[in-house]
Amino acid sequence: MQKSIHSARYRVFLKVFRQARLRAGLTQVQLARAIRETQTFVSKCERGERRVDVMELGTFCKAFGITLKQFVTTLERAIDKRD
Repeated sequence: MQKSIHSARYRVFLKVFRQARLRAGLTQVQLARAIRETQTFVSKCERGERRVDVMELGTFCKAFGITLKQFVTTLERAIDKRD
């Protein structure tokens, strides 16, 4: 299994991650405020320059107004479509 943030599956994660923010109607600045981080931090996460760990993902999901389970379900569907 490829563990790089540059893997095809991680690119799918990044797409789902950005879509979740957009569906929540949040700009990067608004999301950054909600999670008490900088817009640069959010941008790096979305571009894959910084890998998101599961605890951070939970925080992001809360700001998106979805559960971690909902995010993972959407991610799994997106990966299945790609495979």
